[in-house]
Amino acid sequence: MKIATYASASVAIMLISAKLFAWLWIDSVSLLATLLDSCLDAIASLITLFAVRHALEPADHDHRFGHGKAEALAGLAQSMFITGSALFLLLEASARFFHPKPIEDSSIGIAVMIFSIIATLLLLTLQKHVVQKTGSTAIAADALHYKTDLYMNASVILALVLAVYGWSGFDAVFGIAIAFYILYSAYEIIQYSLHDLMDHELSDDERAQIRNIVSQHPQAHGMHDLRTRKSGITVFIQLHLELDDALPLIEAHRIADEVEAALMKFYPNAEIIIHEDPIGAVHHSEPFVQKP
Repeated sequence: MKIATYASASVAIMLISAKLFAWLWIDSVSLLATLLDSCLDAIASLITLFAVRHALEPADHDHRFGHGKAEALAGLAQSMFITGSALFLLLEASARFFHPKPIEDSSIGIAVMIFSIIATLLLLTLQKHVVQKTGSTAIAADALHYKTDLYMNASVILALVLAVYGWSGFDAVFGIAIAFYILYSAYEIIQYSLHDLMDHELSDDERAQIRNIVSQHPQAHGMHDLRTRKSGITVFIQLHLELDDALPLIEAHRIADEVEAALMKFYPNAEIIIHEDPIGAVHHSEPFVQKP
């Protein structure tokens, strides 16, 4: 996760330098759009870097559940920066639409965009691997932002070509379209972050998988009150496990440990709490449909 954040910040700074040179050379509003986006990438990547470092700190006396929500806070901070840049770009592109400016030479801008696409693809490959390994909210939000950059850079190439060989207003049209796309990306990041901050349940598929794993134990008759949430890379799972009435406490505890170990194979970063219930005392049971 730390390597991914260092790579993200480095790529953003490198692209800022290249795009700044190209924008100063040809004064394209679509290039300005992608330059602003890269500047925000750098700010967002620095926020993510500090958030990830904090989120990876172990639980302490004041934060018994760890610091994972720092990642979601970083995602919200990113979305605010992204929204601000999109609104600024929308104003700039709208003004250029009514007062178009011809673009004389687009070759430098196109070369910079091709370089940006290659660098972004390499970074996204690394980020995808990290998200698959850790499920990091901050890295996922950062990757989502860089995915929009791919479309943005490709559209800038098209805008420059059309502005040179067609109508110069195409540059502003693509700038406006990019601004709206950035706003949509900010909305997605806000949703992603709020899910973590509001302790949103895991997906229906993941909850079904948890039930299936628990049902594999031959002495488990059912389960109820399944509660799940995610904080950073940590998944929290709580459930009531229904067992035979006559089981000794030590035997019930052993079964719960075995169920917990089975769940940990699929959720290695999980915090799991299992309450053992005698099946005769259960009023709202969720028996398994089919026992193996």
